[in-house]
Amino acid sequence: MYKGTEASAGIGIGKAVLVRSAEPVIRRELAADADAEVERLRKALADTAVRTEKLASELASRTGEKEAGILQGHLMLLSDPTLIGEIESFIRKEAVCSEYAVEAVCSAYAGLFSAMDDERMRQRAADVKDIKNRLQQVLQGIEPEDAASLPPGSVILAKDLTPSMTAGILPTHIAGIVTEQGSRTSHSAILARALEIPAVVAAAGILDAVSDGDDIIVDGNAGEVLLRPSEAQKAEYRQKREQFLREKKELERYIGRPTVTLDGVQVELAANIASPEDVEKVLRYDGEAIGLFRTEFLFMDRTSVPTEEEQFRAYRKTAAAMGGRPVIIRTLDIGGDKEVPCMGLKKEENPFLGYRAVRLCLDRKEDIYRPQLRAILRASAFGAVRIMIPMVTSLEEFRETRQLIREIQKELTEEGTAFDPHIPVGIMVETPAAVLLADSFAREADFFSIGTNDLTQYTLCVDRGSEKVSDLYSPFHPAVLRSIRHIITCGRNAGIPVGMCGEAASDPMMIPLLLAFGLNEFSMSPSAILQARKIITGYRTEDLQEMAAQVMKLETAGETEDFLRAFAGC
Repeated sequence: MYKGTEASAGIGIGKAVLVRSAEPVIRRELAADADAEVERLRKALADTAVRTEKLASELASRTGEKEAGILQGHLMLLSDPTLIGEIESFIRKEAVCSEYAVEAVCSAYAGLFSAMDDERMRQRAADVKDIKNRLQQVLQGIEPEDAASLPPGSVILAKDLTPSMTAGILPTHIAGIVTEQGSRTSHSAILARALEIPAVVAAAGILDAVSDGDDIIVDGNAGEVLLRPSEAQKAEYRQKREQFLREKKELERYIGRPTVTLDGVQVELAANIASPEDVEKVLRYDGEAIGLFRTEFLFMDRTSVPTEEEQFRAYRKTAAAMGGRPVIIRTLDIGGDKEVPCMGLKKEENPFLGYRAVRLCLDRKEDIYRPQLRAILRASAFGAVRIMIPMVTSLEEFRETRQLIREIQKELTEEGTAFDPHIPVGIMVETPAAVLLADSFAREADFFSIGTNDLTQYTLCVDRGSEKVSDLYSPFHPAVLRSIRHIITCGRNAGIPVGMCGEAASDPMMIPLLLAFGLNEFSMSPSAILQARKIITGYRTEDLQEMAAQVMKLETAGETEDFLRAFAGC
């Protein structure tokens, strides 16, 4: 038996598969043309960013925005002007190849992060190393290790797993994960928990003792690994696994049950998805709707903008598969912060405040917005489709979009193409401007959906990807909570439903407060739905009002989080 650190709960029994990363051999080779070498680096950066964006989008649909944020952090590093500037400067100054410059600069950064006392900063060292290796693989034309191709029942063993490799794992094929390095707070461990794969990290010395194909047991609950177990041990751990799965299966009692509080208040539990293929998981976890269909995936990893027909097929497939359950499709939410080659977007100094989302779409109606809106409207004939506009800051933006929708509806009518003439059109409330104008928007929009991730970021002026200020990012901040309450109140006063598709919607500490505020719809990762239903059906909303009143008197995020943690018993 090898002892390590429990990183992800569960019992995994399977066959050992040793994973050795294909780290490129880097030599100091001279570059005859520094400008050409810099251009080669920039192409590799763009390629790596596209792959990372796609992986982050797929991960978000399987786990949630929080976990995908790890890879979004990688994207920020890949576009960091200081880091890139140093690599380019190294190439020009030393007249060396890109691979060597990446090795020298990234290794220096990783060394600095590794030496820091702060655990979060040490995790950045692993991120930098991951990015360094993937950049070098792209530069040398090496295909990365494909964890998705491993056979079912595999137990992955590695010195350490990179976040990008962990994110690419197919949970149905992997029985467990064991690493010699890492910690419970490492990004790979976080992703293993999100993917519900039993994992043990920091199991020192195990790689010297294991061979491919060995029988192995991973006890993610106790942080133990049994190598070449006896038949008696296998039987014992099968029983332990059955017990764990029974407890997990208890949640299945909530499949088919209405999401109703003890005093009869019914709310809707919806899912966030990124592709039609995600609907299977939504239905498996008994999602009552799709609260957010991120359409960005259709535009990524390609050289041309998707046609109206391509988009229509994806939206129709989703709407039909949901069988009449509501499907909220968010129009393109993309901008200078994301690498999307087919869009031809230029880098911006401050992309989160720049040319993105509805601003971009209204500026590019003919090649972007009109085809997407036509596709959504056509798909509305096959299900309960709704249109959601992101990043709205003014009534003019919303009115201009509705006018464009009316024009397209007229075109479709003249063409004899079916669509829902009463399709609801709402907005994501995720900017301070939209919060302050929520009463005005509520008179014109058909629904609200609160995007707490960006709302928190914009309200607190905190870049989630910045290590220097990330500790200031908290949805429990009184300013954020007052904004959420105001949005819900304005929506209820106007008689329109208010949902939430941000990370807070599935937080056990936030759910009782959101119920007290009167939120109508909670949208989250599909795998979080049954736990949320269990939580919601255990509360009486009238009993939550006193709690909410106390929370709104608190003056700091820390006080609020501590109070809600104690209230929810987390």
